[in-house]
Amino acid sequence: MSLECLTVETGTDPVGSVVWMHGFGADAHDFEPIVPRLKLAAPLRFIFPNAPLRPITINAGARLRAWYDINPAAPESNGDEIRASVTQIAEIVSQQEAAGIASERIVLAGFSQGGVIAMELGLSHTRPLAGILALSTYLFDKERLSQRIGSANRAVPIFLAHGLNDPMIPISWAVEARTILRALDYRVTWYEYPMQHEVCLQEIDAIGHWLNTVYT
Repeated sequence: MSLECLTVETGTDPVGSVVWMHGFGADAHDFEPIVPRLKLAAPLRFIFPNAPLRPITINAGARLRAWYDINPAAPESNGDEIRASVTQIAEIVSQQEAAGIASERIVLAGFSQGGVIAMELGLSHTRPLAGILALSTYLFDKERLSQRIGSANRAVPIFLAHGLNDPMIPISWAVEARTILRALDYRVTWYEYPMQHEVCLQEIDAIGHWLNTVYT
């Protein structure tokens, strides 16, 4: 099933597309307000998909927007839902290609759960991408990551950022992701900030600068 998406263009004739996945319990509007603050040098198309509504174990089965379930008793049980979400985002990437944006001009971005999907798809995608932007997140099934990555994006630039005081996803998980990715020779740009599970103004500035380097 295709996902509902919010599309924001920062100017006419966008030179690239950023597909940006929100975090657990949020929606497509979550990161829309930061777009004007990015100080972009070139016009871009931002696509913010809505994650499906699904029952969440940690919330007593209440239905929330999420890319996969959160079940502390079985943290590895969400693989099928992660793969399904990856497939749905890959469909959006293909739609952008059909609309005239080459895969090399598409960035995958995400916060928290959305960052998991961005990295999972970005590292395994069969066509080269412009970059991966992963905020306050971690690697899924890191022990078998090397079995899933493809050759198309071995040179893709990766932006990782995390809060030093994040109570939801410990910064140690992000540091581990950075270590694993660098050991596999990925080009990782790393930022950490004195914040919790959120985004700060300094991080927004860094994201804008990074996007400007990607879309030069």
